[in-house]
Amino acid sequence: MAANPLETIEKIGVVPVIAIENPAHALALADALAEGGLPIAEITFRTKAAAEVLAILKDKRPDFLAGAGTVLDLESVRACKDNGAKFALSPGFDPQITAAARDIGLPFAPGIMTPTDLTLATRAGFRLCKFFPAGIAGGPKALEGIAAPFNHLGVHFIPTGGVSLETMGDWLKHRFIAAVGGTWIARPEDMREGKFAEITAKAKAAVERARAIRAGEA
Repeated sequence: MAANPLETIEKIGVVPVIAIENPAHALALADALAEGGLPIAEITFRTKAAAEVLAILKDKRPDFLAGAGTVLDLESVRACKDNGAKFALSPGFDPQITAAARDIGLPFAPGIMTPTDLTLATRAGFRLCKFFPAGIAGGPKALEGIAAPFNHLGVHFIPTGGVSLETMGDWLKHRFIAAVGGTWIARPEDMREGKFAEITAKAKAAVERARAIRAGEA
């Protein structure tokens, strides 16, 4: 049985969060990330290209773990199913969306920002949540306080928004952090300008830093 993609994200420690504008860049993006040691990406539904990109990767790069982000409605859940998304995340908690994802067997991490959000998510059975927007929501100290009453439940988080290569260590040093969301790894302008070698370099740097942090070397 294939590993749960969300478990793979936790093992690697970082997931690239991608707003891709042109489906023609899908394969070059996936190859650049994989070459850098990140054979995984959260393709966000912030662009019209997202569903087509997922379909291309399903067909042409079946071993690449292409998931969906910014899943805000039932239409997006259906698009995940129709286009082969292997996992999905959302910036907030919506019981209709989480139920729909479960109905189709889609590994899903809802978003939280407050203890109320986390109460709803854990009550629904989720033990992995996105923390968004991580930077302006108070950073690692804020999440440490929010998570404290839930630690006995084994909840883990993927903080996204405002995380960088330089601040990864502030997050990953905490045991309740599964991985960080890396919006800096492949920006829309990088793909527009064909800077795929730079994407590979940033992916490699992120993977190496995550490994070093977890090994206590950074």
